Amino acid sequence: MPSPLPPFRDRYDAGRQLAQPVLQKIDALGLTHSPLQIVVYGLPRGGVIVAEPLAQVLQCPLDVVIAKKITLPDNPELAIGAVTADGLVMRARRQMFFRQGDPQWIDARNAALERAKDQWHQLTPVLPHIHPKGHLAILADDGIATGMTMAVAARSLTAKHPACVLICAPVAPQSVILRLRHWCNGIVVLETPASFLSVSRYYADFPQVEMEEAIACLQRHNATYLESEHSASWPLDTVE
Repeated sequence: MPSPLPPFRDRYDAGRQLAQPVLQKIDALGLTHSPLQIVVYGLPRGGVIVAEPLAQVLQCPLDVVIAKKITLPDNPELAIGAVTADGLVMRARRQMFFRQGDPQWIDARNAALERAKDQWHQLTPVLPHIHPKGHLAILADDGIATGMTMAVAARSLTAKHPACVLICAPVAPQSVILRLRHWCNGIVVLETPASFLSVSRYYADFPQVEMEEAIACLQRHNATYLESEHSASWPLDTVE
């Protein structure tokens, strides 16, 4: 018997599939007819590709929140924490034995922060830089595994006082979704497998996204958005 096809053809297809459930979540929260402005934030790099079709359907700007896993050199797959480009840090519970002043922790944190800042400098020329204060902020990634980067990204957005934060992703383990509810007003996830192995298993095509592709995606969407009638009501001078 042939194996079932993955639910998502690629990241763009996953973003298109997310759009209607996100609209339904906005409606369930009573925000469909709200004057709130919407901003979609992708987590680079793969999350930007998922976020683009979502921002197209919602007819809103596309921005980013940059978050990186904090890992140790001898185990780069195990997240001991996460950090955003603006310096917000979260530590994994299982790694709390690292004291704040532990040289290993400091080196790992600083290395992740430098990676996040480097990515920010590469992307910043093509970002709309819209401050989320008072807006409906939708945070998208191509999948959630441990939830560390999504959690710290959501916390970073929340600290900027948006009216509402929604987290969305094509796939995530149910246990992680339960933990992420602490950092947002709502979550939309299409696939919640009981036995989760990796994000890539849910895609037919899941290549690594290069920075050039993420930049082109942001540039393309925001240029099109600014030329549309929907951008006329946007307070683009509220960047902070």
